[in-house]
Amino acid sequence: MHKRTRRTLLVVAGVVLLLAIAVFLRSKAPPEAARLLPECDGILYFNLKPIRVFLRKDLKPPQRVPEYQEFVDATGIDWERDLDSAAIALHRMQDPNGPNGPVAYSMVLTGKLTGKRLNTWLDGHASSREVYAGHTVYDIPSEGRTVRVVQVGYDMIAASNYPTTEKIHSIIDRHRTAALPFAGSTLLQHHYHDVPLLAVAWGVGQVGLPFSESGAIKVFGLSLPLQDDSTIIASLTPGLPLANSVRLRVEEIAPDEDQAASQAAALASIVTLARDVTTQLSNDPANNALRELLKTTEVTQKRNRVIATATLSPSFLSRITNGDISFHAPATPPAQNASK
Repeated sequence: MHKRTRRTLLVVAGVVLLLAIAVFLRSKAPPEAARLLPECDGILYFNLKPIRVFLRKDLKPPQRVPEYQEFVDATGIDWERDLDSAAIALHRMQDPNGPNGPVAYSMVLTGKLTGKRLNTWLDGHASSREVYAGHTVYDIPSEGRTVRVVQVGYDMIAASNYPTTEKIHSIIDRHRTAALPFAGSTLLQHHYHDVPLLAVAWGVGQVGLPFSESGAIKVFGLSLPLQDDSTIIASLTPGLPLANSVRLRVEEIAPDEDQAASQAAALASIVTLARDVTTQLSNDPANNALRELLKTTEVTQKRNRVIATATLSPSFLSRITNGDISFHAPATPPAQNASK
């Protein structure tokens, strides 16, 4: 073989190898929207394209309030149709009873969201504006807080209701290094490797903050044996075949193995109690979906980690999305089960 031909083949092979490595690293990297999030206590991420496909038969048509319809007419943006992904950072406030409440949010949204019409709407509703690193940040008053909104890139919006400009500035700064596959917050670097590869929705860190009441996490009215500052990795992964189910996995990192064993036992007891209670509920679709969820729920312990898994049907997920499911357990077990 001619030396020049051999050299050309070696160069081509090297380029192909580098591209393959880059693709592999990118597949292991967090989504770009999540990498732009600032330092925070918890992260939630939703890939809405596959979720819409999964729930397309079960979601109710949205009922738009007049204010939202005005926004759609003015901007041409419909969140139900145009939002592709959402990455949300949770910031614990030092004073949960203060003017900013217990949790502040910063988020990066992707989809068919940007454009001159949105800028016009933001400009008309902003109480003030700031130019930072070449981007216009709009201050929008909302429920006693200021929501700072900026278009950080093509089809990408960032917003934050953190009391200061620190978080929104961080998102803009991180956008400059977005091409680096493993850039991101400390929390993302420490725990993203625990997220299942095919998860369409996931959370890491103190993701119990939005469900917190007096420091405890409550779901469907049940108080879980977890504190809202627990480090949790939660995920939703499509089952096979895709249209049949989604696998829910919630993993808590306990301080040590003894505490993990104690919390696993307590959580298993709560699941057993909830199963007993739901057998006494009326036989409507919402209660049937909840019974099916509890039937598939399993609690295990691996060293200092407590792991709960369950299988969710499309109908159950759609009822959560539509706000159709609520559950309140009694303060004590039913009399006939008191000995269990």
